[in-house]
Amino acid sequence: MKSQKAAPRGDNLRLYFIVCIFAILCITLGVSALLTLLLEWLTNTHFTVPTIVWMVLFSVVLGGGLSIIMSRFFLRPVTRLGRAMERVAAGDFTVRLDNPGALGEMRDSYAHFNTMTRALAATETLQSDFISNVSHEFKTPINAIEGYASLLQDHHQSPEEQETYIEKILFNTRRLSTLTGNILLLSKINNQSIRPQRTAYRLDEQIRQAIVALEQKWTEKNIDFDVELDKVTYSGYESLLLHVWSNFIDNAIKFDPQGGMICLRLRQTGDEVVFTIDDNGPGVAPEEQKRIFHKFYQSDSSREMSGNGLGLALVKQIVEFSGGTVSVENLPEAGCRFTVRLPMQP
Repeated sequence: MKSQKAAPRGDNLRLYFIVCIFAILCITLGVSALLTLLLEWLTNTHFTVPTIVWMVLFSVVLGGGLSIIMSRFFLRPVTRLGRAMERVAAGDFTVRLDNPGALGEMRDSYAHFNTMTRALAATETLQSDFISNVSHEFKTPINAIEGYASLLQDHHQSPEEQETYIEKILFNTRRLSTLTGNILLLSKINNQSIRPQRTAYRLDEQIRQAIVALEQKWTEKNIDFDVELDKVTYSGYESLLLHVWSNFIDNAIKFDPQGGMICLRLRQTGDEVVFTIDDNGPGVAPEEQKRIFHKFYQSDSSREMSGNGLGLALVKQIVEFSGGTVSVENLPEAGCRFTVRLPMQP
């Protein structure tokens, strides 16, 4: 047996108007009838047609006046809401509505309106902060490139100094390229304009490929790897998840001390797959663990201090886009552990 759907709450407001208009008509007609009977009884006469016409006109005037009063009473909250919406359309997200005397439906509409404007105001603030942060992040490497390029114009520099400046320019150029790529990918995920297809592939092999791709970095620091990866055939967004493993491994290499150790584990437990990566770096302060995945967030002991604060934000977006979760915790002795949980079934 199908359950009946409740009538929309807006219909209640319409019902109020219908009842009020009907009541006004009944009242005016009742008043007219009573006046007619009263006058006939008092004067002991029967009224002619013109007299009845005057009575009807009086009833119409009385009913019209009552209708105007009642409509203003009921429509005033709607008018306020309409004017507030005009202000929001003009870009004013600070407007709020408060009318305890309004009908229940209008109070609910006001509450939803206030929730909407608060969300819009918060979104506007985030967008402003995002633009400001992006501008700053672009400006830093651009200024560095400009500075080192100016130094290269000095022909009195030694070949060693020139090589150093060229390396600095290339480093900041790669930083700009990474920043641009991360921003574009984040934008596509947030706007849901990216529609990758899930494919079945070996997740453990993909993680090994990410380790090999960063071989130059970890060999320069003489870092060892302790790798235990279960054979996992996973159906997911292969190209996107490669960013996750590469970012985690790159961060671990960056903050691991010279000659340190990085431990990677991949386990399939029931209906989910769990990936963990441990390093011997400085760890993450407890009060910063929730904010470390925010866009452009960089702490004093930042795990992205030489990056742009977008790597872990991108990781979180991709993992959540895949239906999973990501978390961070400090290890008892030193370093920290990042954990990714992905569902086996989308």
